[in-house]
Amino acid sequence: MQKAKREVLLRLFCVVRVLFAVTLLFLLPLLAKVCFIYCMILVISGTNRPNSRARLVANLYGQLLTELAVEHQLLDLVELPADTLVSALYGNTGKQPTFNRLIAQTEAADKLVMIVPEYNCSIPGALKTFIDGLPYSGGIRGKKAALVGLGTGTQGGSLALSHLTDILMYLGTTVLPTRVRLPLIDQYLTTEGTLDYHLYVQLLREQAAQLAAM
Repeated sequence: MQKAKREVLLRLFCVVRVLFAVTLLFLLPLLAKVCFIYCMILVISGTNRPNSRARLVANLYGQLLTELAVEHQLLDLVELPADTLVSALYGNTGKQPTFNRLIAQTEAADKLVMIVPEYNCSIPGALKTFIDGLPYSGGIRGKKAALVGLGTGTQGGSLALSHLTDILMYLGTTVLPTRVRLPLIDQYLTTEGTLDYHLYVQLLREQAAQLAAM
């Protein structure tokens, strides 16, 4: 009697294991897809210059994320208050409503994309000011970031990307190894915000997919 009971329990256990394995087989891809879709990525146009090339590329990047069915938002540093240095930093931390909103938007994102033009062999001052104003050691610590450099010359913002990588790594942000450089941007970026160079679009699309999959 006891032996028969053990055999029944063993068979029942085997059936449960098989059902559990089959359930996982179907559920895991679904869960991965859900996480992939609902990961929010913030695309930052890294200059406060109005109607900038960075904003056009940021818009294009957003379109690529839409094609990947990835939720995203856009933050344009043109929204940075003109008096940020005196109204939002140091003794005035937390007192500037517009700056606080930009910080909240950044903190709410799971991952970041920074579109960075090269100014005087480095990143724009507006971007550095924005980063300096983020809470420490919170803010962007622990987030993942993809970097895109823009340049009118042949280097494609390589120095700016190098400097920004150092800053982000110091702050505890994981930088995607695939950093995209877009040299001679004036030759390929149209006024409508499209890139008239298939390779550039391909590089951005591949980077966006890699970031979304991280």
